[in-house]
Amino acid sequence: MGFRIGQGYDIHQLAEGRELILGGVSIPHTKGLLGHSDADVLSHAITDALLGALSLGDIGTHFPDTDPEYKGADSIELLKHSYKLVTEKGYELVNADATIIAEKPKIKPFILQIRERISSALHADVDAISIKATTSEKMGFVGREEGIAAQAIVLLKAL
Repeated sequence: MGFRIGQGYDIHQLAEGRELILGGVSIPHTKGLLGHSDADVLSHAITDALLGALSLGDIGTHFPDTDPEYKGADSIELLKHSYKLVTEKGYELVNADATIIAEKPKIKPFILQIRERISSALHADVDAISIKATTSEKMGFVGREEGIAAQAIVLLKAL
């Protein structure tokens, strides 16, 4: 097959005493995301999209939260490892498009930095990485500032 599409989604609860990491970038905020790793929902969503595009399972298959090796893990490193699996299968990234859903903090000031970090991890041109942010208009768990979600889609092409 010449092209493959993958979709990913992740969500984590906000908690006191945690650093907020999105797309490998530390974002100043009063709370951070709770999880076994650094809980970077954006990197997790992109990782799942990459793995899903080639039917390689999901992030939990490769980096289970029951494995102490991944406690506090840098999700950018998990993304890099997953992209290596993609290239070993004979594919490369064409582009990725992702959306962060968060009521607060404002993500827009960090989008270019996030795009640069993700593009570096995926050996891609920054123009191949689209990151957007939205709120949930104060509805649901995101609107109540209980958590942050992210969704991503990737297009891969055979080498």
